[in-house]
Amino acid sequence: MNPVSHAQLDWDEQGRPHSRVFDDVYFSDKSGLEETRYVFLEQNRLQARFAALPVGGRLVIGETGFGTGLNFLCAWQLFEQHAVAGARLHFVSVEKYPLSHADLQRALALWPELQPFSEQLLAQYIAIHQGFQRLVLDNGRVTLTLLIGDALEQLPQLDAQIDAWFLDGFAPAKNPDMWSAELFAELARLAAPGSTISTFTSTGWVRRLINAAGFKMKRTPGIGHKWEILRGEFLGWPAQAPAAVAAKPWFARPAPIEGERHAMVIGGGLAGCATAASLAARGWRVSLLERHGGLAQEASGNPQGVLYLKLSAHGTALSQLILSGFGHTRRLLEHLHRGVDWDGCGVLQLAFDAKEAQRQAQLAEAFAPDLLHLLDRDQARQKAGIDLPHGGLFFPQGGWVHPPALCEWQAAHPLITVLPHHQALELQRVDEQWQARAGERVLASASVVVLAGAAEIKQFAFSADLPLKRIRGQITRLTQTPASAALATVVCAEGYVAPARLGEHTLGASFDFNNQDLTPTVAEHAGNLQLLREISADLLARLGADALPAEQLEGRAAFRCTSPDYLPIVGPLAEHAAFQQAYAVLSKDARQVPETPCPWLPGVYINSGHGSRGLITAPLCGELLAAWLTDEPLPVPSSVAEACHPNRFALRALVRGKALKA
Repeated sequence: MNPVSHAQLDWDEQGRPHSRVFDDVYFSDKSGLEETRYVFLEQNRLQARFAALPVGGRLVIGETGFGTGLNFLCAWQLFEQHAVAGARLHFVSVEKYPLSHADLQRALALWPELQPFSEQLLAQYIAIHQGFQRLVLDNGRVTLTLLIGDALEQLPQLDAQIDAWFLDGFAPAKNPDMWSAELFAELARLAAPGSTISTFTSTGWVRRLINAAGFKMKRTPGIGHKWEILRGEFLGWPAQAPAAVAAKPWFARPAPIEGERHAMVIGGGLAGCATAASLAARGWRVSLLERHGGLAQEASGNPQGVLYLKLSAHGTALSQLILSGFGHTRRLLEHLHRGVDWDGCGVLQLAFDAKEAQRQAQLAEAFAPDLLHLLDRDQARQKAGIDLPHGGLFFPQGGWVHPPALCEWQAAHPLITVLPHHQALELQRVDEQWQARAGERVLASASVVVLAGAAEIKQFAFSADLPLKRIRGQITRLTQTPASAALATVVCAEGYVAPARLGEHTLGASFDFNNQDLTPTVAEHAGNLQLLREISADLLARLGADALPAEQLEGRAAFRCTSPDYLPIVGPLAEHAAFQQAYAVLSKDARQVPETPCPWLPGVYINSGHGSRGLITAPLCGELLAAWLTDEPLPVPSSVAEACHPNRFALRALVRGKALKA
């Protein structure tokens, strides 16, 4: 992975930004607003298209070159002026060199009339790192998906249908990579039927390349100093071009749900509340069933969870998911009460042995310093406010979260009905509706059911084969002392300790694969104190924890739920026996791709298996699930969505069947 660097800008005497890398301006020196509205909004007929959207409808705009976000903000403003209240705007934009927050704020200050929109963007323009980054704006009415990185690396991983394209890279002469045949082929692959396209350039070779990709471009009068610009429509994939690679049927999207948009979500922890919130933002009515008396009573109920990124320098699916999920969660936290519900105090991962130090050095080379950077022992001590045995890797945008607060905030949407003391023991399909039942009693029914109850989802017949396992974890609560108040950041080694919330530090957490009893044990409290001793003997002394008998300590235990590959299980579910029958040929030849449509279980979706990373992965996976259900652009690369897909296990079993017989 290559670390993403921010745009390198110079500013002219009028306060306008200029790219040093491309030696080009971000917008016209006459009137950037007028040019944007004429070239992109008017040529794509957006005013009429926004006005024509029905309640529940949406328009998806794609853009090459996010830059200062000016095109996005102008489109959002027009959408706000002309679209009905129940419509949605989804904007997808690729950017190799994102502006820093300070530079974006400075650039957008040039357009006071956009201030209501730019303020919202700036409030969410946080933790913008490489890969897919999702920003939820205007209470979910507007979604911005930024693809941070090289366009020809990011766009092939996008799963979307784009209704209107803005081509707004730097000028072709300055940045030819953004005007290549390969890039235009990606635009065609992603174009919805009847998709429109516009750009400020009228260069002949650009027009010919876009036409060759399946668009019909024509020159139209320009604005300002531009004599002509280009606009066009997508006619269809060119007959002479090789066919675009279709999604494998077991990863293809199920048919959209017809009729009333009502979902039952079973499980009121992080995964269930995130799913409910993402669906409600899209106009779905959600019945959230929780077997306990309130939300976040199990693994999501710990007083403090850590926003910690266990990354790989090699860009694995898990690492990509964590990086995107971290940014998404970090932006959601801006809606909560800092200091009580969360604190962005940073996270320090100690380099506790040579292997860990080597891993950290590789990560420091692979990622930008504003995501993570190395601290020597003295720097680490200064950052943490306590004595430490090692330096380590510091994540300045990390911190701790009170997970129940996040769950409560997400479930507070008016379209969500929380149903406590509702334990679904069985699911039955009756008249194209799923019924959640407890014996003879019908608890709720809906056309869609989302299983988000961790390992408990294995009790249902159709999800019993999913390889989820429970791992018991116990945390210890320690009362803050005047001396322990010096702790200024979360510190992790094999365990973790967080600065105090409401007068208590959280210390943990144990891993026990065998114990199925959730009564806290003295042995695990003692083990947690040993984890603290390894983190900082100084902090142990400041807390007076050495003098505390382990049997007097307080804490709680809960089950994490994880999968064999440590990725969550998110997406639509197939009927197991029918899947094996439909794709039996894979047991003989794994390279086959049968055209048989996947035998989906109608309206059944999974969001589970988040392990100890639920704070980072569950909220984004709520967005992923909502995108599956509403046929929207996916918030993660398609390879990551496939890596998290529930069908991956049935697929592997078939392929391994061939290996077993060989």
